[in-house]
Amino acid sequence: MDYHQRHVIVTGGAGALGTAVVGALLGMGAICHVPCHTQAEAQGFIHRDNPAVKLSVSGDLSDQAAVERLFAGVPELWASVHLAGGFAAAPIGATDKALLMQQLNINFVSTFLCCRAAVSALAGRGGRIVNVAARAALEWRSGAGMTAYAASKAALAALTVALAEEVAREEILVNAVAPSIIDTPANRRAMPKADFDAWPKVDEVAATIVFLASPDHQVTRGAVVPVYGRA
Repeated sequence: MDYHQRHVIVTGGAGALGTAVVGALLGMGAICHVPCHTQAEAQGFIHRDNPAVKLSVSGDLSDQAAVERLFAGVPELWASVHLAGGFAAAPIGATDKALLMQQLNINFVSTFLCCRAAVSALAGRGGRIVNVAARAALEWRSGAGMTAYAASKAALAALTVALAEEVAREEILVNAVAPSIIDTPANRRAMPKADFDAWPKVDEVAATIVFLASPDHQVTRGAVVPVYGRA
């Protein structure tokens, strides 16, 4: 896949999955625009010194003005990859409105606003949008004990499919991946007795994302692709 001189936004690019995605894109010649939540996050990003990485401190991506500033600063956008999000596990009795809105904002609203800005930026040229849902977005029963998270990711999956149909004639292909638990150091610490070998690896999930965002990918739209590994 050749991303030579193609501009790609990667939200959540400083996270475990995002670092793998950005690394893969850089290896294929992309120019990666990575918004960070804080200056400390930007300073800790391992790819920060690569001249093809354009870091910014964008703050809260559920803020429409912040998202519009981010996209306005990217010339000739080719693809927008939306990895930013967060997880909260709590039974419904312990999930108040504040936690519900936090999950909706961090997972759904931020992705919605980034998709909106990406469609505007890609208008007339075409391109790619890739979102990140979750297994619970497809298999709702697996969201027991984390209903706010499951609902926010299910909304994101519905957004992906509906938007893909809306912009298909503009040659913008919109898809998502739906990981199970990804094998990251943080997840291993949280679940030390789990079977780590069954979990999909960050590089494997990143490879699917990079393909869906690539110019080589020409036909798939409205897919929410399970990336479960053997989990």
